[in-house]
This record gives sequence, C-alpha cells and structure tokens, in this order.
Amino acid sequence: MFARALPSIFTVGNLFLGIIAMILAIQGEWKYGAIMVIIGMFLDGLDGRVARMLNTQSEFGKELDSLSDVISFGVAPALIMYTSILHELGILGWVITAVFPICGALRLARFNVHPGIPGYFIGLPITAAGGVLATMALYSNTVSGPLFMVLGMLFLSYLMVSRVKYPNFKRLGIPRSAYWISPLIIIGLAWLAAKFPEEFPKIVFIPLALYAFFGVKRSISRRRKQNAEEPVEELKP
Repeated sequence: MFARALPSIFTVGNLFLGIIAMILAIQGEWKYGAIMVIIGMFLDGLDGRVARMLNTQSEFGKELDSLSDVISFGVAPALIMYTSILHELGILGWVITAVFPICGALRLARFNVHPGIPGYFIGLPITAAGGVLATMALYSNTVSGPLFMVLGMLFLSYLMVSRVKYPNFKRLGIPRSAYWISPLIIIGLAWLAAKFPEEFPKIVFIPLALYAFFGVKRSISRRRKQNAEEPVEELKP
C-alpha cells in the first residue's frame, strides 16, 4: 500500500514546498522561497521515476502532478518575481506576473493531451521554466531596472507554449538502488540551501538557464539547416 502511495507522496511534497515558497514570498523572504522551488524540482523529478519503477502509474497521479506543477513552478515563481521586483510596475506588474502561470497551465494542458515525441518535450517544461524564474529573481539586485527581468520572464512564458523541442531526461535509466538514497540527497540539498541561502540558488540558475537556451539554439540551427537544404528554383530565361 505504501509503495503505491509513494509517488503521490513525492508529488504532494512538491506541492507543499510550492505553497511554502508562496508564503515566504509574501513575507518578503523570497530568496528562501526560491530554495523551496529548487527542492520541489527534485521531488518532481522523483515522482514519475518512482511510479515507473514500482509500476504504479495512474491517471490520478498524472493529474495530481500537473496541478502541483502549476502551483510550485507556475504561481510560486511568478509570485517570487513579483515580490522581488515586479511590484514596482503597478498594474503592469500584475499582468506580467499572471502571464507566466497562465502559459504554464497551457503548457501542461497541451502535454496531457499531446505528450509530444519520444525523448523530447514540446515547449520548455514548466518545471525548468519555474526553476529559472525563481532563481533569476536572485539577480534582481545586480541588474539596473526591471526591464531585463520582465523580458526574461516573458521569454520563458513564450518558450513554454512554443514548439521548441527539449530533451526529456526523465526517461534516462537510473539504478533502483539510487532511489533509496533520495532522502539523503534531499537532506543534503536542504543543508546546502540553509548554509548558503543566496549562493546556492544562483548556482542552480546556471544549468537551468543553459537548458532553456539549448532548445532555442538547437531549434534555430535546425531551421537554418532546413532552409539550406531546400532546393533553389532555377531562374527561367
């Protein structure tokens, strides 16, 4: 019984951390909210893998995962960005804040109906987009003005609903023995986050941002290659 419920426990844990992230953001501790989003990303990566390992996949788990992702990686990161910098823009900040979770919800709805092609996601996964946004907020003090953050947030929103393909690392094989050390990994991440509350999320931002730009670069390269391979019509005399 516990084995069947284990994937959902990870999913609910992700949802719990998303709610905590929003509470921290409202209280002005949005830097710690970003840490909650990062740990939630780890739990989100575990629930599907554990479900496949235990052969306990279900429609219930799929829907619970999508609903949790909207909160943890859609609403929570958007609220973190709002409390860190977008609140300075007034009503425009409200609109920009709302755009991100709306695009995330659209991305998840499309994925549930059309999962895409094997080995790839169509559009930037909301998990990655939310992780980039939550950690990007930590750089708000190093850039002049909110323009860079606004453009970055809107670009991430667009990538989620785009047709850009991203590698699906969730299908990579991991030994079963590795799953049982997951609690130690979670504890280790929590310790690093508590020890280095500002540096840790900033470091996590780098690979997440590279993943987001990887899909864009690959899509541009593919289009250029297709255009180069298209036959050129001969000019008639």
